[in-house]
Amino acid sequence: MASPAARSGKTAMSKMYQIRSFLLPRLTLAAFFCVGMLVAQEPPFMASFPTRPKADPAVLARGKDLYKINCAYCHGEDARGGDSGGNNLLRTDVIIKDKNGELLGEFLLNPSGSYHIAAREGVLKFNFTSDQASDIAAFIHDFRLSSRDPGRMRPPTIVVGDAKAGELYFQAKCGSCHSATGDLQGIATTFSDPRSLQQHWLMPVVYGFRGFNPPPEPANTKIPPVTVTVTLANGQKVEGRLGRIDDFLVTLVQADGTPRTIRREGDSPQIEVHDPMKPHKDLLRVYTDADIHNVTAYLVTLK
Repeated sequence: MASPAARSGKTAMSKMYQIRSFLLPRLTLAAFFCVGMLVAQEPPFMASFPTRPKADPAVLARGKDLYKINCAYCHGEDARGGDSGGNNLLRTDVIIKDKNGELLGEFLLNPSGSYHIAAREGVLKFNFTSDQASDIAAFIHDFRLSSRDPGRMRPPTIVVGDAKAGELYFQAKCGSCHSATGDLQGIATTFSDPRSLQQHWLMPVVYGFRGFNPPPEPANTKIPPVTVTVTLANGQKVEGRLGRIDDFLVTLVQADGTPRTIRREGDSPQIEVHDPMKPHKDLLRVYTDADIHNVTAYLVTLK
């Protein structure tokens, strides 16, 4: 026969078992509920990225056009950084603090020359109006941030255009300077990655002429450098490779390798810059997304 102490111990253990059986499933359910709530919430760092109401579609369309022409080459179509070295704009201090383009506009105008400096191009200044800066800001602010950043999920291929339509467009817009059987013969072999090919034909080279000793271009780039002709007050012409130009000075490297710097005062002396990339830059304002996809689809066939 069990002693009173033994019976008391068994009773206590039985009550603990009953309590545990009662609480365990409920605590488990509560734990799952809490985890679900945490998953549903945005990550803690998202609190530092303000959310904004959706902008007017017309504003977003204007901002997209301006961004595509002036910014996408370096910073990517989704503003998260491009293959040409531009940083992720969505995580920059300017964009995070900007509301309606007031900070972005000042940054792009870059009056002091210290805000917007590219690794290759040097100091960049864009003469946007306040309304244009506001439109660009609205377009950039429209991109949604998250810890998973789904916008960086690349499609399996960018070759989605109509090659025949691309050939016709190429003949109409590019055929006066380029030939599929001449300078572009085998370009799809030289640039086997369609993304690199597309980037190359859109802008074959980005010059670093605003500073000295620009980085060497790839061996497969056969494009002459930017040159400049300076006509002095006495009629003498000074020509050479453009080294640097701003509102006060122009520096060039003459044919014998001698650098020369000439002071500028308003429109004197007369300066003519010869940029082989000007036709490509002008076309950036003309292309539609369909044009770009179609030309790329055509060029990947030139192997």
